[in-house]
Amino acid sequence: MYDIIIRNGTIYDGSGGKPYAGDLAIGGQFIGRIDKTISESAKVEIDAGGLVVAPGFINMLSWANESLIADGRSQSDIRQGVTLEVMGEGSSMGPWNDTLKQDRLARQGDIKYDIAWSKLSEYLQFLVKRGIACNVASFVGATTVRRYVVGDEDRPPSKLELAQMQDLVRQAMQEGAVGVSSALIYAPAFYAKTDELIALAKAAAEYNGMYCSHLRSEGNTFLEALDEFLRIAEETKIASEIYHLKAAGKQNWYKMDKAIARIEAARKKGMPITASMYMYVAAGTGFDAAMPPHVQEGGEKKWIERLKDPSVRQRLKQEMTAEAKDWENGFLHAGPEGIILAEFKNEKLKPLAGKTLAAVATMRGKSPEETIMDLVIEDESQIGVIYFWMCEENIRKQLRLPWVSFCSDASSQAPEGIFLKSSKHPRAYGNFARLLGKYVREEKIITLSEAIRRLTSLPATNLKLDRRGILKPDYYADIVIFDPDKISDHATFEKPHQYSTGVTHVFVNGIQVLKDGEHTGALPGQVVNGPGKLQ
Repeated sequence: MYDIIIRNGTIYDGSGGKPYAGDLAIGGQFIGRIDKTISESAKVEIDAGGLVVAPGFINMLSWANESLIADGRSQSDIRQGVTLEVMGEGSSMGPWNDTLKQDRLARQGDIKYDIAWSKLSEYLQFLVKRGIACNVASFVGATTVRRYVVGDEDRPPSKLELAQMQDLVRQAMQEGAVGVSSALIYAPAFYAKTDELIALAKAAAEYNGMYCSHLRSEGNTFLEALDEFLRIAEETKIASEIYHLKAAGKQNWYKMDKAIARIEAARKKGMPITASMYMYVAAGTGFDAAMPPHVQEGGEKKWIERLKDPSVRQRLKQEMTAEAKDWENGFLHAGPEGIILAEFKNEKLKPLAGKTLAAVATMRGKSPEETIMDLVIEDESQIGVIYFWMCEENIRKQLRLPWVSFCSDASSQAPEGIFLKSSKHPRAYGNFARLLGKYVREEKIITLSEAIRRLTSLPATNLKLDRRGILKPDYYADIVIFDPDKISDHATFEKPHQYSTGVTHVFVNGIQVLKDGEHTGALPGQVVNGPGKLQ
């Protein structure tokens, strides 16, 4: 009658309610039955005595878009119980025209691939056809549709161009995107004015999608950027989420209390405002976040050419060491000692991975600002960088907020092969296990039931997904079984390539992808569509 029965588990169904002891049966892709005792037998039976049985976790901000091409097993996330990767922070893997395809080919790092798609939906199907262990969903990026129509210039779109951008959003929504997203500290997204973002959010709202944003500032103008975000949400009436909520830079940490108050005031007015977060005091991005957007206008090649001009370099040194209100100065937020170099394209530079900017500047006998410019030129890329920006106190405050879900803001890795050619932020291996081990079990900041709700049903409801995020008959059998006393992260900033432990079994669409802590090699992942496709 059933393919699999999970017996004797402690069931946390994702609702946030009290756990209960019981059995769970899987038939095909779906949960067939949940009961105190299921008397029938099945082809496969698993004893989950002493273990938690929960819905598969949803990673609300994943950068697995290229890592899944290299290795569809999604090892570092599957081993933490993540069954759905939600991609597309500001930029997405479609829609792409020929210019964007050529740009992506030129900017590829260690992971090389042919681009056999144009639409975002075609990319997601490309992953499924190649074989992936996890499910995938994506926002359509506001940056991507801007680049598709306007390019990398610092100018507003014409009325005709804006209408074309809206149509690209509508098409992506019809084909299954979960919403439209922006990442506003980066060029060319930085050049978009509020009215442009409102227009794109309105297009997504036509299909009941979500607007998700990396705010224009998380530092010196954090509260002003939050006000812009709330204006977009209010004018469009769209469900809106803040990517990786944070206050960046010690001088800005106090602003988190004010930000939370503003968000909760909006929520009390009925606005569906939510946020995601990760479990670390360091962010991970590129050296583009250490320089003003004006030097990056026109794209990466023009940026690098400008960095070779002595007059530009002199101006940049002054701008990078001065407090800014018109752009996000990541260099000052962290300082040279608080910046770790992580990912390079140039093989000659890879030995620098894991070192601080301060150390590399000393090695080279140059100032930190000049060192950044030189490295970008030599690597012909923005370079992957870890910035120590945040504080533990704010992490704990954010954890207590019932409207905050969780994200890795990282790719899904494996400590082998091509992945070992770069250093990584430990969140790629440990974010979700760190939540459940350090902050739930050890520090008891929130209950296990509440953590599971915010890993599962909260994001599934926010994204309006079909039959995901809850353990319930006829829902997809995305299931994680883990030991609440043992789940732990092991990745560190010094040694990031280390799997988390404590997750025993994982099922995706009814197929077991993790058995006794080891990957089965199964690749049953599907595309999870947004509400526009489901209408």
